[in-house]
Amino acid sequence: MGRGQLILIEGLDRTGKTTQTELLVRRLQPKVELIKFPKRDTPIGKIINEYLTNSSYVLPDQSVHLLFSANRWEVKDQITKLLNEGKTVILDRYVYSGVAYSAAKDITGMDWQWCFAPDRGLIRPDLTLFLTHNDSKGQAHREGFGEERYEVGSFQDKVKGQFETLLDKIGSPDEVKLLEVTDKTIEEVETMVWDQVQTLLNNPNDEFKYF
Repeated sequence: MGRGQLILIEGLDRTGKTTQTELLVRRLQPKVELIKFPKRDTPIGKIINEYLTNSSYVLPDQSVHLLFSANRWEVKDQITKLLNEGKTVILDRYVYSGVAYSAAKDITGMDWQWCFAPDRGLIRPDLTLFLTHNDSKGQAHREGFGEERYEVGSFQDKVKGQFETLLDKIGSPDEVKLLEVTDKTIEEVETMVWDQVQTLLNNPNDEFKYF
């Protein structure tokens, strides 16, 4: 039995990532596991959750970034175990989000290279689907937008620019697929996602790759 495949769904806030991950998990039952980052039920994840939901909880930006990276390292062994058991693992956010959101803050010394360094050595997804759109202002009116830090339209534009840099610098054309979701229905995006996933599952990877 070969190992399971690691599939990442990335993108800006409110592009339908959560909906698409849930639909994909439903299609891949029963040998599938969904992991959302930040993973808020771990020791470090609980600190991150407090920071994201409590505006009075202040931490240095550098510390916040390292916490997010540490949260991904907390789960590395779990992901490896699941893949070795033959399960497909679906990630909702991962390294790209962690680096892009921190680098978008424009803090001196926190360029994308500095932000990416703590994640070197984490498992690289076999497939990354990046959901992108051309309407950050429209997305700001979607239900729930603005309830947590970083859900601000102007900041999301900066994040998009950082994502584009990262996909160019550390992404691989064989692994990273951009899906334009502007004005697309949930069903249309689901079809786009499934087409890419099927291609991977028909030609699965056997060896692990790392950032």
